[in-house]
Amino acid sequence: MTNLLDVADLTVHFQSDAGAIEAVDHINFSIRRGEVVGLVGESGSGKSVTSFAILRLIRRPGEIKSGSVRFDGVDLATLSEEQMRRIRGAKIAMISQSPRTALNPVIPVGKQISRLFRLHEGLSARVAEKRMLDMLDLVRIPDPRRRAGQYAHQLSGGMCQRIMIAMALATSPRLLIADEPTTGLDVSIAARILDLLRELGAKTGAAIMLITHDLGVVAEICDRVVVMHAGQVVEAAPVRSIFHAPAHPYTRALVGSIPRVDRDVAMTPIPGSVPSLLNPPPGCRYVSRCDHATDQCRVARPPLESRGQDHDVACYYDIGRQTGGVAA
Repeated sequence: MTNLLDVADLTVHFQSDAGAIEAVDHINFSIRRGEVVGLVGESGSGKSVTSFAILRLIRRPGEIKSGSVRFDGVDLATLSEEQMRRIRGAKIAMISQSPRTALNPVIPVGKQISRLFRLHEGLSARVAEKRMLDMLDLVRIPDPRRRAGQYAHQLSGGMCQRIMIAMALATSPRLLIADEPTTGLDVSIAARILDLLRELGAKTGAAIMLITHDLGVVAEICDRVVVMHAGQVVEAAPVRSIFHAPAHPYTRALVGSIPRVDRDVAMTPIPGSVPSLLNPPPGCRYVSRCDHATDQCRVARPPLESRGQDHDVACYYDIGRQTGGVAA
């Protein structure tokens, strides 16, 4: 399976009165065609900044300092703003974590979807309306014609999220970026949204980049996982490896912090806090929270290296060697 997206050495800084904030620091990862990749980590780890950098939506005081983003073989940095506008929404679509505020409050939701068909495909108003109703039906909106005439404030949070998914899929994107798509939703509604994303991804062939801090969501829908900590990628692996054999101490801590109801295992909080990105440590940024840190960790950033098939880790400590190949 070939890669649809390749992010290489991407670095994003934000200028402040106190200095440069290193929000994303030389990160590397890829997304293959048709797969679901979870981008996970605590708040402030750089997940959302990464998504905006992919879409070239970083604005002052932010700046992409280095690196490249290749989409379908094309380096997006080489495109004009007009060319990028044709890609945003059409080939790469994004689902906001705040669907109600992302929708226009004074335009019926159906008209907002119809406009996308008219703008990107040049359809007539009549044909665009039919396509819009088909999309509402696809995302399981009941009574789509009536709902199309309603405004965002008249819909529930789960319904607004379905509208956002319909808008994102309206132009048949190759890549769908979902930023915390279940935040603020009731557990049962969130589960339906995840089922819908998984089903639509399989049906349309779109790859999905799921941004979340919730590993339960990751286990439900993802094929692979990219773990970020303090603006850096520390591990990337298939979802099964992340849960059954995590190789980075931070990933192990994330998995250990998941509440378990299937067995009598206490939830273990991650000690310490994310370091300041104004003046991050010169070596591993997890060093102050890690039980396995050495002097080498404090002075040199560990490179992201292969630890097996499709499993990359940025850590000098080899958990697999210490535990006989399987993390407890």
